Amino acid sequence: MKTDIILCGVGGQGILSIATIIGEAAMNENLYIKQAEVHGMSQRGGDVQSNLRISSEPIHSDLIALGSADVIISMEPMEALRYLPYLNKNGWIITSSAPFVNIPNYPDQEVIMADLQKLQNVIVIDIEKLAKENNIPRSANVILLGAAQKALGIEYHKLEDAIRRVFGRKGEAVVEANIKALALGRG
Repeated sequence: MKTDIILCGVGGQGILSIATIIGEAAMNENLYIKQAEVHGMSQRGGDVQSNLRISSEPIHSDLIALGSADVIISMEPMEALRYLPYLNKNGWIITSSAPFVNIPNYPDQEVIMADLQKLQNVIVIDIEKLAKENNIPRSANVILLGAAQKALGIEYHKLEDAIRRVFGRKGEAVVEANIKALALGRG
């Protein structure tokens, strides 16, 4: 078993929380895990990206090579396209449909969606809308994780258990909001 995951988005969107949940689930299964993070200018709404590698065999590098990522999970559609060169030919992109327009020359949203729809394995989901409609606005990132669950190859209940461990110290309400978000994303 080997899964190479690129998590990307903009600072403050919860990318590193997704990485923590996936990593917790993998470690609980006694899998090997390596993670490399690039924070960019995250405090100013800049690019945040994390390479997360999970395997049943030892992993020698924490970086994912061009053309070898199995999954790209993106909190922002333009960021999903930015990392497209890293995706393998059968890989999956799971992305939010909501743009985070933080630059003056942000590409046209219709062009971005058209580029995403040309790809073979893509899930585009409006996590912001789902989070607001379900009164869990701070859990939009976990909705995206729920949508990515099958592509990750991690059993659903193992992600639930990881959420309980990761957010347990924040109280039952936070845990339940994130469990609800995971279920919403799963569909």
